[in-house]
Amino acid sequence: MVQQEIDTTDPALWWKQAVVYQVYPRSFKDSRGSGLGSIAGVTEKIDYLAELGVDAIWLSPFYPSQLADGGYDVDDYRNVDPKLGTMDDFDELAKAAHEHGIKVVVDIVPNHSSNLHEWFKAALAAAPGSPERDRYIFRDGKGPNSDQPPTDWIASFGGPAWTRVPDGQWYLHMFTKEQPDWNWKNPEVRADFIKTLRFWLDHGADGFRVDVAHGLAKDLDRDDLESYKVCEHVLPSDGSHPLYDRDEVHDIYREWRKVFNEYNPPAFAVAEAWVNPDRQHLYASTEELGQVFNFEFAKKDWIRDDMHLAIEEGLESAERSGSSATWVMSNHDVPRHASRYGLPQVPASSHHQLAKDWLLRDGTTYEENRELGAKRARAAILMELALPGSTYIYQGEELGLPEVADIPWDELEDPTAFNSVREQIEKGRDGCRVPLPWVAADAPKLDDPDDEFGHDGSFGFSPAGAEHDPHLPQPKWYKDFAVDVEDADPNSMLNLYRKALSLRHNLMPQDTELQWLDEDRPSDVRDGADGQRGGVIAYSRSNGWASVTNFGERPAELPQGDVILASGELTEDGRLPQDTTVWLQL
Repeated sequence: MVQQEIDTTDPALWWKQAVVYQVYPRSFKDSRGSGLGSIAGVTEKIDYLAELGVDAIWLSPFYPSQLADGGYDVDDYRNVDPKLGTMDDFDELAKAAHEHGIKVVVDIVPNHSSNLHEWFKAALAAAPGSPERDRYIFRDGKGPNSDQPPTDWIASFGGPAWTRVPDGQWYLHMFTKEQPDWNWKNPEVRADFIKTLRFWLDHGADGFRVDVAHGLAKDLDRDDLESYKVCEHVLPSDGSHPLYDRDEVHDIYREWRKVFNEYNPPAFAVAEAWVNPDRQHLYASTEELGQVFNFEFAKKDWIRDDMHLAIEEGLESAERSGSSATWVMSNHDVPRHASRYGLPQVPASSHHQLAKDWLLRDGTTYEENRELGAKRARAAILMELALPGSTYIYQGEELGLPEVADIPWDELEDPTAFNSVREQIEKGRDGCRVPLPWVAADAPKLDDPDDEFGHDGSFGFSPAGAEHDPHLPQPKWYKDFAVDVEDADPNSMLNLYRKALSLRHNLMPQDTELQWLDEDRPSDVRDGADGQRGGVIAYSRSNGWASVTNFGERPAELPQGDVILASGELTEDGRLPQDTTVWLQL
């Protein structure tokens, strides 16, 4: 399977086989004592990121925001939230990152703004049918008094997808009511985002992560809208959905590509597009954004055949787009994979269904085997890092952080939880957004030894003597995952990541050739305590670098070669135990 040659010495193509570390700024490092992470806090830890060995950092939104959705409700696209710092702080971060050879990727949110954005406030002040309203999606309601919404859609975070304004019209918001959707048919909207792209590129950004990239183009002038939903698990493969993945969205990204190509080296972007796998490649075209997330990989449980299929689909999509594949297991929107892999691995009707149910009941519905989850997470990162393309790492996964499942409901921030309390649908995403633990000794004080969460301490997230506790509570078991603890342990998850990333830089070939080594290894026998399929995932790269992962209960024979790195101990006779990955030089 050969896709293309990648000249890794070409600065224009740095992103094609990069390791990108996602920073959720509000939970990375607090430099002010406010309980919120800051831009300066990221700069403070740039040496840590350089030692980890990442090629780029992706900054989740840091714009002025009322935090109705963790910063994805943007008041001003060309500024830094004063609670997180200043534009000078961003400039300093970009400078420090570049001095360490680390690129900077900015999260851009083009599907919706905040309801505090100047243009939305102008839309509310203007009359129906005005140019100001045309920047957003306003419609008259149904019924003789227009007191019924245009459709009965439920928003992605629960509750209605339409909100009525005082003059009787309704505006669309596919997420919270504080996130009105832009009208991308409006040329002013398109021109203003071009201005935003140039603004951040001129301030040192090297590329963008595009939020809800598949949602910008919409067709609401049709009679069958009620037959569709905002929350669709499976999208059509022909671009016919009125809200998502329409062909017209690609006209927008072709305009963006012209802007990217004005810079030297050209900028790139990676699309968050939860679309039919048959259409992923369109976003990653060299005429458009450049890359698209392979969420099929992130969706899978620790089941050999499912993982194998996700890899095959990711490689096929990259080949069709003429770009490179992307691999991701966790991010700010999904339960951490160290916990997902430690839960029972059983088929479900939708991805992460069992993990979400476990979270909804504060981690009590199923047993989380943390030791097993950590073992599988160690195996998974080696399997992932040897694949051709780019790997996206979510902050804290290099520590093996599990999901914090039992955050008290009255301390949650995610709008999913607020809209789900009555309906008991989902607890939300805060469990993967808890601030990072840096120093074990700075543990929060507990009022009672049996308490899980305390105060007046932050595991080094905030400066000593900080006036405010972290914005989300940290559990007492975080001490075992603190950076200083793992730094001192040569066998820790952190040091495995460091070793693997260092080796990857030397081992990664320039081409994207992958040769499967596991075709003759059957996976049709169910074994293991949770009934997962056995078998291995084994492949080699063109330079003889091979990765072998054993999912089965029986130790697997390894190909002839020298062991470079292993996620765990081999058996006494040199075979590969279950839930273990080894890198070999064949």
